[in-house]
Amino acid sequence: MALYSAAAAVLEGLERGDGGIKTLVYNSRFPHVRQLYALVAETLRYSPVLEKLLAGAALLQAEKKLPPQLAKVLVYDLLFGKGLKCGGRWKALARRHRPRLEAELARLKVQQKVSRNEDLLAPTHAASPGASQVPRYIRVNTLKTCVDDVIDFFKRQGYSYLGKAASVEELRALSGKKFLSDLHLPELLAFPPQTDFHDNLLYTSGHIILQDKASCLPAFLLSPAAGSHVIDACAAPGNKTSHLAAILQNKGQIFAFDVDTKRLATMNTMLMRAGVTSFQLAQQDFLTVNPKDPKYSKVTYMLLDPSCSGSGMVSRVPREEAAPSAERLQALAGFQRKILSHALSFPALQRLVYSTCSLHREENEDVVHAVLQEQGSSFRLVNAFPSWPCRGLAAFPGAESCLRASPADTLTHGFFVAVLERHEEAPAAPSSLPVAAEDNLQHRERLEPGAAPKSRKRKKQRIKE
Repeated sequence: MALYSAAAAVLEGLERGDGGIKTLVYNSRFPHVRQLYALVAETLRYSPVLEKLLAGAALLQAEKKLPPQLAKVLVYDLLFGKGLKCGGRWKALARRHRPRLEAELARLKVQQKVSRNEDLLAPTHAASPGASQVPRYIRVNTLKTCVDDVIDFFKRQGYSYLGKAASVEELRALSGKKFLSDLHLPELLAFPPQTDFHDNLLYTSGHIILQDKASCLPAFLLSPAAGSHVIDACAAPGNKTSHLAAILQNKGQIFAFDVDTKRLATMNTMLMRAGVTSFQLAQQDFLTVNPKDPKYSKVTYMLLDPSCSGSGMVSRVPREEAAPSAERLQALAGFQRKILSHALSFPALQRLVYSTCSLHREENEDVVHAVLQEQGSSFRLVNAFPSWPCRGLAAFPGAESCLRASPADTLTHGFFVAVLERHEEAPAAPSSLPVAAEDNLQHRERLEPGAAPKSRKRKKQRIKE
């Protein structure tokens, strides 16, 4: 059963936009990586067919405690794979519904006039649009090292450093063993697409984080001052949390929430490897957290990256993408509005970043607009990162203050980011720490990325090969 649980967790991570399939499989800590990768890849390939089978057989309606992604994995192996490799109640459940599933599969074949299971699949696409052009980004973990030392390390490994990128086109042209510093984010390096670092010493030691550029935007734009108290409301698998800790320089406190025990355990391992010390993990639905709990009375910054359709994720596995139904989008948007409203109810909160890896207006501009209308004049959108090329859709006045990202325009996964700040003559609660002049300078640099970056001191402990 461990294989199916791990595969379902990877599928859930893909849906939330936590990362690509390879990263999530490696981060799962499942001992048989190839077996897990193969199962996830094949389940994804058959995903549109599996969704039709689950709907036709009404399996999820009959078994309300069966998670949808686990259902997909079980049904794939039952009908298309090598047979179920588990025992216990899930195997009994699958066998109990097998006649209905097989009947639905036969009906589907008749309907589409095919005789083989493979013929139910749509023609294979090489990958999602733009997947072959998105660079492999790595974020330098400044809790353990510095950009200069990482650049030197890769030079010693035979890579050619081309300096700082001046345009997206320079990133697009990367090939072979060449790499660039990103043109927007100072702690990000870009390598040619599909470059694999999972076995690289810097990755296994936590000196670098494999993280898409768009996924780095939320923490970068939140820019909490060192010493602040911060909430990461939907934290697993932890890349954004570790980014926050690096910005905070491990000074202050991060409260990170997730409802899944296994994801939290994996996240804890990842954060420890990255050298993060100032954090508290809680297995708790963020919607159940009491904003008036004294523990959170000094929380002035919040990162909110809730569950979404994941429609912006660039697939690295050939498959047919199934667009979410209108009902699913409506349900997701309702949840997102609810959790964003809850987040803004924390009395000391001054700044919040809301992000999704969705392309759909319903989960992005519409959610922000609805919640801002509910809040009245308490919070307002900030026009952060004015030089970023892709802005929010014109869904309401001021929506251009939001950011969007896409494979075609920014060479990243599809992403949406909105920065909200409290807007009152007298804040509801004072900030936990005064913002020093240097912190203000750092803050302005994050909002105005064209400014020259501050000089960085080299770490005393150099990277050893």
